[in-house]
Amino acid sequence: MQEMGDKKAVVLVSGGLDSATVLAIAQNQGFSCHALTFDYGQRHRIELESAKRIVAHAKSIDVHRLVNLDVGWMGGSALTDNNLSVPQSGNVAGPDDTQEIPITYVPARNTIFLSIALGWAEVIGAHDIFIGANAVDYSGYPDCRPVFIEAFEALANIATRDGVQGNPFRFHAPLINMTKAEIITLGTSLGVDYSITLSCYDPDATGRACGVCDSCRLRAKGFADAGLPDLTAYR
Repeated sequence: MQEMGDKKAVVLVSGGLDSATVLAIAQNQGFSCHALTFDYGQRHRIELESAKRIVAHAKSIDVHRLVNLDVGWMGGSALTDNNLSVPQSGNVAGPDDTQEIPITYVPARNTIFLSIALGWAEVIGAHDIFIGANAVDYSGYPDCRPVFIEAFEALANIATRDGVQGNPFRFHAPLINMTKAEIITLGTSLGVDYSITLSCYDPDATGRACGVCDSCRLRAKGFADAGLPDLTAYR
C-alpha cells in the first residue's frame, strides 16, 4: 500500500480554469503531481504560457512535461484549423442537451491525451490520472462525459502491464458534475489564481480573451454565478 508521500499522479494541465482547479485538488489530496501539457497545434497556443504559470504558481510540482503533438493536420476543428472560424455564440450545452456537437470539438482529443498520460503514468509508477473534464457547463463534447472516463479507465486496466498484473489505474475527473460557479468557488478556496489562467478559444497575441466564444461565456457566467470578480483580460 502506498504511503502518502509515495502517491504519484499525472495531472493534465491545459492552461485553463478547469485544469488549474484539478491540479489544486490533486495536490490537496496529497498527491505528488506530475503535470502534463500538450502543444497539439491549437490556434490558442498562448494557453501554453498559462499552463507554465499555473505550474509555477502551484507548490511542489515534481515535473512539468510539454508534449509536442500536432494533430492539426487532421483538420475538422476550429481549434486546430485556421480555415474554420471559432463560433461566437450559441453552443453552450448542458448534460442533457441534444444539440449538434460544435466545430470546436477536436477529434478524439481526450482519448489521445489520456493515452499518453497513461503511458507516462505506467513508466513513473503513478496509478492516478487527473483530468479537468466537465459535463455540466461545457460545449457538448462527447469525451467530457462520465461514460467516457469510465470506459477509458476500463480500457486502461486491460491494456497495460500494471493493469493486468493487479495494479489498476484510476482516472479522476473531480469536476465532471460541477457547474463553473462551483468549480470557481472550490478553486478559490484552494488558492487557485484564476487571473493567470486562459480559457478563450480565440485570444489575441497578447493573451486577451475574445469574450464571445463558448469558453469565454461559460467562464464569465461562472464568476458571475459564484459572486466573485472575473479578472480575465478581455480585448
